[in-house]
Amino acid sequence: MRVKSVTVFCGATAGRAETHLLTAAALGGALARAGLRLVYGGAAVGLMGAVADGALDAGGSVIGVIPGHLMRSEIAHSGLTELHIVPDMHRRKALMAELGDAFVALPGGFGTIEEMFETLTWSQLRLHNKPCVLLNHDDYYSSLLSFLRRAEHEGFISQADIERLAVCRRPEEVVDHLVALADTSDTHTFAGPTELPPLPPPRHQAVEPGAANASNASHLSSGAP
Repeated sequence: MRVKSVTVFCGATAGRAETHLLTAAALGGALARAGLRLVYGGAAVGLMGAVADGALDAGGSVIGVIPGHLMRSEIAHSGLTELHIVPDMHRRKALMAELGDAFVALPGGFGTIEEMFETLTWSQLRLHNKPCVLLNHDDYYSSLLSFLRRAEHEGFISQADIERLAVCRRPEEVVDHLVALADTSDTHTFAGPTELPPLPPPRHQAVEPGAANASNASHLSSGAP
């Protein structure tokens, strides 16, 4: 299996420690230098903006996916390779899952955890077998990993379920792990949750770097969802 595109889940805020922003930017740069395309939530702020800028600054390709109702609050990035504007959060998650060959979680809050655990659940249910990676920089997710060990001890998940989640401490380790998968013979598919309707052709715009401001302004002023 060769990973070509990586979907990254992360916070739209910066967090209190500067190391969160630095780690996000480092991950974006490492992905780009390895020739891996970044897929993420489309914002220009917080860790989202940092990972996108890190990839772009290193010459990488970056695809953003953002719901129309979050255009104002998350401030869509204007310099992406592509920016997809979708109707709602369900379509956002479905398209990010479809476009990525692997999933990586940086620090974040409810949304980040929900997105990563959803992909893990789909893996557990054999809906896909794409790699899932947790970037546990500065032990941000150590308490979460303790919860998973407790859940396994109590019989709610298995050791095999836990092993679906690779844990790395540095951005370079994440990239090394994903690149090493090219040496395996596994294939991967993505089916998505059975209750989610088929994804229609997304409303999207291929954005030339620096050309999205006018397009976004037009979208907002039109009152389109």
